[in-house]
Amino acid sequence: MDAMTKTLQQESSHSDEMAGLAPRPKTLADTGLSQPFLADLLSKHLLTAGVLSLNQLTIRLGLPSRLVEDILHFMRQEARVEVLPVDIETGALRYGLTDRGRALAANAFAVGGYAGPAPVPLADYVKIVKAQTVHDHNVTEHDVRQAFSDVVVSDDLLDRIGPSLNSGRAIFIYGPAGTGKTYLTSRMKRVFSSSVLIPHAVSINETVVSIYDPVIHKAIDRDPRSSLMIEDNVDERFVLCERPALVVGGELTEDMLEIQFDPNTREYRAPLQLKANNGLFIIDDMGRQRVEPQTVFNRWIVPLEEKRDYLSLGSGKHFSVPFDLVLVFSTNLQPTDLADEAFLRRIGYKIRFPHLEPHQYQEIWRGQCQEKGVPFDPAVVDYVINGLHKQHRVPLLPCHP
Repeated sequence: MDAMTKTLQQESSHSDEMAGLAPRPKTLADTGLSQPFLADLLSKHLLTAGVLSLNQLTIRLGLPSRLVEDILHFMRQEARVEVLPVDIETGALRYGLTDRGRALAANAFAVGGYAGPAPVPLADYVKIVKAQTVHDHNVTEHDVRQAFSDVVVSDDLLDRIGPSLNSGRAIFIYGPAGTGKTYLTSRMKRVFSSSVLIPHAVSINETVVSIYDPVIHKAIDRDPRSSLMIEDNVDERFVLCERPALVVGGELTEDMLEIQFDPNTREYRAPLQLKANNGLFIIDDMGRQRVEPQTVFNRWIVPLEEKRDYLSLGSGKHFSVPFDLVLVFSTNLQPTDLADEAFLRRIGYKIRFPHLEPHQYQEIWRGQCQEKGVPFDPAVVDYVINGLHKQHRVPLLPCHP
């Protein structure tokens, strides 16, 4: 079997798996959304774009053309859309709003400003998150060593990182500044190589909350030469992405952990932990944020205990979602200086990052010389370690080489 054939078979198998998880809807009922709701969403697209063809509407809504035709038929009966002359270049029929349609579209925007692909009902999203949980990924010693193969790190540290990622519990990483905590924690993502489906948005009783964020979620491009080019029957309201790995630092504020409403666009946006679902959420430099550490920790006590997060919309509606992620706290401070005993009990692993041993320092130095094209001279690094560092009593840190 040649490499190309094997790749095509793997992609076909993966496509079948995704289609089983999120099959493309065949009827409007399969979308879990009402026809009037979808009509309002389509109206918003026409109001902002002016005139669109069936193909363009299909792409914008992420729904099969057959279902978009059903929505258009409903809207024509309601005198909301009209069929315009065909496009000279493509020969495709075009659709535009009537005066009544424009008025109703404006009303729809006043209710909610979301105008993207059709959302996924909350119940369907919950099923998808549970089906592709990050905690079902069995991390092996080989996985960990391969993920950190290009990093100088002690075997003892690797032996603690692996079980912590398998535990399904939060991880507390601490140690002096400059010991490589941020550098190493950001590479934990490499351990989770599988892909996941991320919805563009979720509907909670027809209130839409955007989830997919191209800044956070790395979409997996589909090779047009592969079998994924053919009808794969995957619901296009989802985006196939790498498992999320979200890192936030001093910019973290309390409101980022709750659903945010933009009064100008009238859109709801998901909090950071919801965007990180099925992946890693790393809070770096804990204790340096503009929000008190205790406030952040109090926010996580219930989700860590129940594996569910409770959110609310501006209208007062409350709902819950799976809290399916590996939560990592990284800090230069002692854990006991940041959190009380009640919270620390809920932390599965507390991993201390120590200073380097001389041979590790030399190995990093050698790697940097190779990367920068500088000749490696053992005498120089020996002078730095035994001369400068000892003389000035500066501990060996990976940031120095």
